[in-house]
Amino acid sequence: MTNDGCRVTHHIGVIGGTFDPIHTGHLIIAQEAHTRLGLDSVVFVPAGQPPHKLECAITDPEHRFEMVRLAIADNAHFSVSRIDLDREGPCYTVDTIGLLQRKWGANTRIYFMIGADSLSELPGWRQPERLLRLCQVVAVARPGYQMDLRALDRLLPGAASLIQLLDAPTLDISSTGVRRRVAEGLAIRYLVPTTVERYILENRLYHSPRGRDAT
Repeated sequence: MTNDGCRVTHHIGVIGGTFDPIHTGHLIIAQEAHTRLGLDSVVFVPAGQPPHKLECAITDPEHRFEMVRLAIADNAHFSVSRIDLDREGPCYTVDTIGLLQRKWGANTRIYFMIGADSLSELPGWRQPERLLRLCQVVAVARPGYQMDLRALDRLLPGAASLIQLLDAPTLDISSTGVRRRVAEGLAIRYLVPTTVERYILENRLYHSPRGRDAT
């Protein structure tokens, strides 16, 4: 049942991010969530302008969207949404989830994936309490980060009991690392899907080093 008493008939996972570029780690998490959580589908939501990266240089949205599209093309359970790319201004997760919920209807339960590296930052997000009410937040392990739910609960009381943990296979891959390897002329084969590797090379993305945060 949803919070308003409606019977849930659809379970949809949502993975947001800059996807600059999307890499194999993202796809493994999506597949594991689909299988372990019994999801009907998983939707990738490339960010328009993330509020925490307003001063960062981010690759053109159309390039990032196309790389996601290419990466998931062979999986019928995956899709990509332009909901954040086609609206202006900083895109906050709580607003995105709210828009998706209205689009998909009250009978849909949304499972929002958040990495362990972002979990500790959740109390500082826009309206975190509302986000926890709107959807099922699923925390996914990431190499080098610990998920301290007790510490989170001290900053955001009651959050720990509302967050579901997903123990997915983890690879120490980051978009920052992929960009750096391209800039240094190193191979990225197997770090990203072949179609994404080809797109990066054909469009000469990331050939100049750029200082940005890991994604």
